[in-house]
Amino acid sequence: LPPACVLVSGEQYLEEFGKISLIRKVPAMRDGDFGLAESIAILLYLAEKFKTPNFWYPADLQQRARINEYLSWQHTGIRWHGSKMFWLRVLIPKILGVDVPQDKLDSALEDLNGSLKLMEEKFIQDRPFIAGDHISLADLVAIVEIMQPVGSGLDVFDGRPKLSAWRDRVQAAIGKELFDEAHQMILGALESMKHIDGSKLEFFKPKILKLFL
Repeated sequence: LPPACVLVSGEQYLEEFGKISLIRKVPAMRDGDFGLAESIAILLYLAEKFKTPNFWYPADLQQRARINEYLSWQHTGIRWHGSKMFWLRVLIPKILGVDVPQDKLDSALEDLNGSLKLMEEKFIQDRPFIAGDHISLADLVAIVEIMQPVGSGLDVFDGRPKLSAWRDRVQAAIGKELFDEAHQMILGALESMKHIDGSKLEFFKPKILKLFL
């Protein structure tokens, strides 16, 4: 199942998922007898194992450091704010049926805007991509996080020409067909959530509301 489906349906809390990862978060990977959790660790493992083209995770010390800098920042720097916006605008009201106070939405949007500003001014600047002239794992991770609030109906690229131009370069580097396929689930979330049974999340409802509200 795609990560979004696993998350919303609560599949990660079932016994079978626990055999893959005791952390019970998506994504998780099983390579033979070897299990691994956390998306960044998985990406780095795959890049090393399959000897991917150098631009994804360059051997050059400073380029690799630039990628590591972004990957270290993004966990709390933008992932939390992007996913929080998705929860507040889609999952909590549409699945749990709970109205989100406007002040919570406003505060979350302010935090997200601050992170997007840093994306433009710190991590993109005047470079084509985060690590320089070529796409890398940093751009791949960044675009996924930034597309989360887009999936909630929030156009984060509007009024941000530098961020928008970077998105277009990432799309061109990946290929439009693959880019669209990768984000099909998140961009169709508002519609697909209408058909998801939220009863599976009732047990976790208090914890979810405490975390986000």
